[in-house]
Amino acid sequence: MTRVLVVDDDFMVARIHRGFVERTEGFEVVGTASSGAEALDLVRELQPDLVLLDLYLPDIFGLEVITQLRAAGETCDVLVITAAKEADSVRAAVRQGVVGYLLKPFSREDLEQRLMTYAAERARAVDAGELTQAEIDAAFGSGGAKRPGAVAMLPKGLSVETAEAVLRALSAATDSVSASECAEAVGISRVSARRYLEHFVEAGVAVVSLRYGTTGRPERRYRSR
Repeated sequence: MTRVLVVDDDFMVARIHRGFVERTEGFEVVGTASSGAEALDLVRELQPDLVLLDLYLPDIFGLEVITQLRAAGETCDVLVITAAKEADSVRAAVRQGVVGYLLKPFSREDLEQRLMTYAAERARAVDAGELTQAEIDAAFGSGGAKRPGAVAMLPKGLSVETAEAVLRALSAATDSVSASECAEAVGISRVSARRYLEHFVEAGVAVVSLRYGTTGRPERRYRSR
């Protein structure tokens, strides 16, 4: 079982998140905290594997909680669950090494998907001996220094798993690809593929060019930067 500490200053929200976690196979909630100081105390006492951490706490900003945990030698993983959408907060969380960043409000399915992905990555890390470069890149979000941040800052409605698949398709392409070609490679709709591709253009990990034909609109072509 993966032992989880839920940290949120709103009692009702914490109870809802606790229910979400406990309905996910392989996870159990070992405690809840309503402040940063309480979270630090409970991590020390309970030694959870994973902390679901809100950033807006009454005494300490959530990212400072992570800093203090690491300074104390605590090695638990942290999944941020917050309403904080500021790019600075997301980038700082990525630098702190969080395993995910989930914006409120979210559904049980949203959290369950991230928990199951986390469990799979954790199991692979425990079972693995020496890693290949591909496995190391996967642990860092499909490789590339810019990619973890780009994936972490996905707009609502886009999934991390599909985003990583789109990035892999872009990296594997020997030439630029259209949204239709990317959709076929990944196994999603053309409209969905274009949403991911345009996000990565905005994030600076992909570039777009126009290919003009004899008639109609020019075709948008994408390639990894």
